[in-house]
Formats: sequence, C-alpha cells, structure tokens
Amino acid sequence: MMEKRFRPAQVLALSFMGAILLGTILLSFPFSSSGERISFIDRLFTSTSAVCVTGLTVKDTPVDFSPAGQVILLVLFQLGGLGIMTFGTFVLFVAGRNISLRDRIMVQEGYHPGRIHDFRGLVRRIFFFAFALELAGCLSLFVRFLRDFPPLRALSLAGFHSVSAFCNAGFSLFSRSLADYRGDVWVNVTVMLLVVAGGLGFLTLQEVWDRLAGWRQGRKPVFSLHSRVVLSATLFLVLAGALLFFALESGRLMKGMPAGERVMASFFQSVTARTAGFNTVDIGALGGASALVLMALMFVGASPGSTGGGVKTGTASVVAAYIRSRLQSRESVGMFNRSVSMDIVCKAFTLIALSLGLVVVSSVVILAAQPELTLREVLFEVVSAFGTVGLSLGATAKLSSLSKAVLILTMYCGRVGPLVLLYAFSRPKPRGRYEYVEEGVMVG
Repeated sequence: MMEKRFRPAQVLALSFMGAILLGTILLSFPFSSSGERISFIDRLFTSTSAVCVTGLTVKDTPVDFSPAGQVILLVLFQLGGLGIMTFGTFVLFVAGRNISLRDRIMVQEGYHPGRIHDFRGLVRRIFFFAFALELAGCLSLFVRFLRDFPPLRALSLAGFHSVSAFCNAGFSLFSRSLADYRGDVWVNVTVMLLVVAGGLGFLTLQEVWDRLAGWRQGRKPVFSLHSRVVLSATLFLVLAGALLFFALESGRLMKGMPAGERVMASFFQSVTARTAGFNTVDIGALGGASALVLMALMFVGASPGSTGGGVKTGTASVVAAYIRSRLQSRESVGMFNRSVSMDIVCKAFTLIALSLGLVVVSSVVILAAQPELTLREVLFEVVSAFGTVGLSLGATAKLSSLSKAVLILTMYCGRVGPLVLLYAFSRPKPRGRYEYVEEGVMVG
C-alpha cells in the first residue's frame, strides 16, 4: 500500500535537500575551515553548490577551506554527481540488502528511459564507469602535476580535479581555476574528456563501450535514438561554441595568445560551459556576445542521465526537431528516421518554459535586491546557477544574503530539475472527471 502511494519525485527532491543540509552541518565544524568561521549562508551556499555540482563559490576553496573541508566538498559533489539515491542503492548492494521497488524506480528514472531487466547490472555499470574514468583522469593529471608539486600534493590535486571534472562540478583547488594551465595540452585534454564523458550520461557511455567492443569484433555499431541525439547534439554544441568563442574573443580577450593556445582555450570554454565551470581565461572580461554564447551553452547543459544540469541536450533537440517538422509541414516529429511522441514534445516544451520562468524570476528578485548589479552580471550568474555550471562574471562575491538565497534555490531547482519538482509538489490526480467545452484562442 505504501508503494502505491509513493511518489519518486518527492524522494528525489528531499534526498538532495537532505544532502545539502548535511553538508552545511559538516562545513560548520572548525576542522572544515582554515581560518575564521564561515557564516551560515555561505556554508549553505557552498554545500548547495557542491551537492548540485555547480561550482559557484562565495569563498576561495583552497584558501578558506582546510584539507578536511576540501574532502567534504569532494564527497558532496561526488554524491550529487552520481545521485544520492544511486549511492544509497549501491551501499545496499554491497551490504547484501534487498532493494525496494521505490529505489529501483528512482535509479531507473535517473539513468535509463525504458524498462530494465538487470537492475543490479545497471548500478554496477554506473559505478564502474564513474570510478574507472575518475581513476584514469586522476592518473593522467597526477603525471602532469608531479612536475610542479610534491607527490602527495600532486596526487591530492589530481584526485580532486578528476572527480570534479567528471561530476561536472567545477570546483578547483587553484584560486584561478585552471588559468595557469591554459597552454598545457595534457591538462586541457584530460579535463575536457572527463567533462564530456560525465556529461554524456551513463546510458550513452554504456552504448559507446558496447559498440566499440562490437566494432573491434567486426560488427557495425548501431546506437539507440537517445544516444544518437546525445552524441550529435554534444558534438554540435562543442564545435559551434568553440567556433563562436574563437571568432568573438580572438581579437579581444585572447589577443596576443599563440594561435594554438587560442584554439585550445576556445574549445575548453565551450566544453566547460556545458555545466562544468572550469575556466582557463578571465570570464569576467568577456564581451557581451561571448557571454551570451556561454549563457546559451549553460542553459542547454549536459545530457539526460548524466552528472550535469541544464535543460539537457535531449530537450533542446526535441524542440528543434518539432520546429523543423512544422517548417516542413509535417504532423509527426522525426529524429534520425524515428518518430517522437507528442508526450515527449510537450514535456520538452514544458521544461523549457519552467526553466525560462525560473531564470527570469530569479534575475528579477536579485536585480530588485541589488540594483547596483548590471543585468548582464545577474543574468549570467542565474543561468550559471540553473545550469549547475559555476562560471561567473564576478558578481558572486558581491551578492547579499537574499541574493545568495535566491541562487541557492536556483541551483537546487536546476540540479533536481523543474519537472521533477513540478511532479513532486503538484496534485497527483486531477479533481473530478470532466472537461470544459472547447473554444479557440488566437496565438501568434
């Protein structure tokens, strides 16, 4: 009876809320900070940013947090990146406990669009890909950081940045993020590969792994519609973002850089704007056009079932496919020689509308609370918070307590998802069995 009354969206929303509060408590202990006591609103902001894998910071992570505090942040964005319910399910597996239907629904809805028969295998694969890629990234970065730091320090830096990159968290143990490694091909490529892998989603990673294994055996790789949409949208956004950034900032922000370094910086900003939040250039010095391009990338974000946020590549692709079908006078919505149901199309438009509404309301409240901030600064900050990115034009340090609270809610909504929150707190069933008389309304 309890299973029938269970609403998965509510548990998902509450699990993230609980993790945020737990992180706030842990960061309140003296061993978490390296200097003076951090205020409650700043601890709550930092914990939310970590659990929601955002990366926006009101404190300098390597300066204001002790090694213990940095470990707490790492655990928080690892939990947030893979999902609290997924971690809980994995712990139950290890302990040999049975998994309830509720937990199965929560994990399946987060990582797989259809029914699955091997649930334990799904959870094992999620953790296999996560830890394998994080370990590979850690080893790669360790080899590079070993040139600049003692072995233990190099290992801690490599592990922290590897997990942060794969989880699309954007937290860094360097005060200038990765700006000091802007021309380092090894660091840039490693971080970009981790960010892209974490942002593809575990279903797509599984299919890529399986297809590569089949290709080595001579079988032609065939991907599901979901993975084809994710891979094509990711490739398009990375290339388009890098090309636009290069064209807009080569003569401004990146003026004087070698050509190869400008290309690498353009690709890095294009990749990390899709919910990762690292930077190798001064984001605060961006031109208006470049800031708008990054906002568009941040709003779309990563892919469904991934460690990132935003409205997701699948949502943007479905909306684009719908518009194209209308331009071609087609009734059905087609993608890669497949039809997409109108239920999915309605869901995509609903998500876009809710997300835009959240961004607008949050921006209005912050602008009303702090009129000294510019619309460009605030809008960039809010979109970064919603997309769980972490890039900032420099407004984070200027925020009042009210503005921080608004961004905390925005980060939370962006990570959990506006649709999930809508399902969690809306009425489970409509009242009454009736429909109104239909009448036309002029639109457009």
